[in-house]
Amino acid sequence: MSWLAWAATAAYLLHQFEEHGIDARGMPYAFRSTLCATFGFADATHCPIPDAFIAAVNIPVVWLAGPISALLGRRWPAIALSYLSVPAVNAVAHLGPAIASGSYNPGLVTAVLLFLPLSIWTFRIALRRPDLGGLAVAATLLGGILIHAVLMLSLKAYLAGGISETVLIAIQIFNPAVPMLLVAAVASRRPLRRAT
Repeated sequence: MSWLAWAATAAYLLHQFEEHGIDARGMPYAFRSTLCATFGFADATHCPIPDAFIAAVNIPVVWLAGPISALLGRRWPAIALSYLSVPAVNAVAHLGPAIASGSYNPGLVTAVLLFLPLSIWTFRIALRRPDLGGLAVAATLLGGILIHAVLMLSLKAYLAGGISETVLIAIQIFNPAVPMLLVAAVASRRPLRRAT
């Protein structure tokens, strides 16, 4: 599971490049425009979504939670599994709009080619392991849904004037802990086996 968490972290770094570097159409930093359009702002230059929000989402979840999950996963495989919550649900978040609109969105290629196969492979392995199983996989998927819901709802609250930019950023910094805590809570209900 630790190795798979490292693989998911590497896949996510490539995904970040497609979203925030150069996308599959050759457009630089295309994700922000797509995100702004999702919230009804056609012009990204006048979009009120702060650039700091993008950094606060991506750095903690990929550069911190990924390696932390992989390192802790050497002793506690459920923690490594929990990291797959993010790419698994993110793949659906890219694939759903692409199917609905019939068009590409920044991040779609890496979501389909990297996130989907890696998530399916990891969940298949986890389902066969007696120390993980269906409950841990379900908790992982629920964690992914929750982390994405918190992200989008907090951004919506910020845009509506309900929370400050500081609170918005703080939420994103702590949000990646949600899947880890949820899966750890589920794993603690059964004897937590350390990997050998």
